[in-house]
Amino acid sequence: MDTRPTFADLGLPTPLVDELTSQGLIEPFPIQQATIADALAGRDTLGRGRTGSGKTLAFTLPMLARLLESNKPRENYAPRALILVPTRELANQVCDVLAPLARRLGMRTTTVYGGVGYPKQIEALRNGVDIVVACPGRFIDLMESGHVDLDAIEITVLDEADHMAELGFLEHVTQILSKTPRDGQRMLFSATLDRGIDKLVRKFLNNPVTHEVESNLEDEATMTHYFFNVSQANRFDVLQDLCAAPGRSLVFTRTKHGARKLTEALIKAGVPSVELHGDLSQNVRARNLAAFSGGKADTLVATDIAARGIHVDDIALVIHADPPEEHKAFLHRSGRTARAGAEGTVITMVTENMRRHVKRLAKDAGIDPISVNVAKGDAILEEVAPGEREFKEMPSIEERRGGGGGRNGGGGRDRDRSRSGGGGRSYGGGGDRGRSGGGKSYGGGGGYGGGRDRRDDRGPRDDRPRDDRPREDRGPRDDRPRDDRPREDRAPRSDAPRGDRDFRDRGPRSDAPRGDRDFRDRGPRGDSPRGPRPDSRGGRPGGPRGERSSSSRPARSY
Repeated sequence: MDTRPTFADLGLPTPLVDELTSQGLIEPFPIQQATIADALAGRDTLGRGRTGSGKTLAFTLPMLARLLESNKPRENYAPRALILVPTRELANQVCDVLAPLARRLGMRTTTVYGGVGYPKQIEALRNGVDIVVACPGRFIDLMESGHVDLDAIEITVLDEADHMAELGFLEHVTQILSKTPRDGQRMLFSATLDRGIDKLVRKFLNNPVTHEVESNLEDEATMTHYFFNVSQANRFDVLQDLCAAPGRSLVFTRTKHGARKLTEALIKAGVPSVELHGDLSQNVRARNLAAFSGGKADTLVATDIAARGIHVDDIALVIHADPPEEHKAFLHRSGRTARAGAEGTVITMVTENMRRHVKRLAKDAGIDPISVNVAKGDAILEEVAPGEREFKEMPSIEERRGGGGGRNGGGGRDRDRSRSGGGGRSYGGGGDRGRSGGGKSYGGGGGYGGGRDRRDDRGPRDDRPRDDRPREDRGPRDDRPRDDRPREDRAPRSDAPRGDRDFRDRGPRSDAPRGDRDFRDRGPRGDSPRGPRPDSRGGRPGGPRGERSSSSRPARSY
């Protein structure tokens, strides 16, 4: 007999339970079951669970229930709850989970992060919101400019706090938390509780209750690890074969340049792929992620930016094209598959020079991988990723904004240009201009797009008169005097003094002192003290070189 509780048994408001039921969510996961009751009681909560364990609902549900209970009015620029996250993608994911639940209760939510303009975020705060999901850098910008007031904050949540510590945001998080009311509720959720998180806990959480939910054997059994020993020569052939199999594949590389190159190579080989890394603008990152989750491209090539907070259903295969440096990153990457009890496969590509490193990774991560030597055409590839391999052209993923015009063949401007050599390809729809090569585009529009006229299409220059009348009708230039009198009637230039006396009468330049003493008597330049110089904007004097100003802008969120 199944005795597991339902969301209704946890004491959540009926509208929230109804919304969860409409989404097919009936029974809470262990981390939700453990933390919701204490969070509903208003206690500061510290929760730890592995990636994909359901931490988002563990804090959003009690937050919404407590805001509904307090029922305080919504005010301009003064949100009632704040959720801090390390990345833009995680902010969007949390808001996607939160928004339908909040709407059921008549509450407003918004996101705040860098990489996009300020006006819409400021407008949302001015109109009043109940909950803000924010990255620390942009949120501090809005605090310092007076566009957000934290005096009304009732609940503050830190999600993926350890990742914020890795990115260097602890100072900003501390600055934000210090501005929230001391008697407010605070919750901290993360996959790990280290890297200085204990200092935040001691300083800002009041007698917190701690819940740590470890993975059970049943959950671990849904994820199968393989170490594929490959040579550098056949490494791409194996990757290409795996990504061409049916189902979604998420491929991790160590660098942004590596992600770009691998995406280009896969597209050229007939495997529709998109990239996700920090060099892309937020609009392009959102577009590529939507293309991956929507099925236009079944392969996403990403850096560790996608290792946290990116949730796409039914990712069958996670591939470490470049093994990460540490086991925590390995676990976070791998956690993009086999989420919430689903099955998944994780493959690590191991070249000869990485053998010792991946053995240490496996030991630290606590996994027992299946290690096998692999080359293109081996039966293990069909066993791990069954199905017929399909190679096709990359579809267009650019949103059409009207016919004609624009540098991207009618699809609007895309300012993220490929920086790698060999063609500067754009991945669907648009005609981004590459920095080098031929500007090749996949999915519509040439390297320069269809909207910009070429010189030879404009017609000869003499067909475009620059005046209302032809040149031959204007008269010679010497018939158009430049002064009221002819030049020959003007005084010669040499007779026109340039100052109080004639230039030739001024004497040699060395006899004209430039300061209180002769230039030659001033001594070497280094002996003359210089005062502080104004900065390039004409503001107050800057500090010594190498020192950062106390008013320096905070680091931006990734």
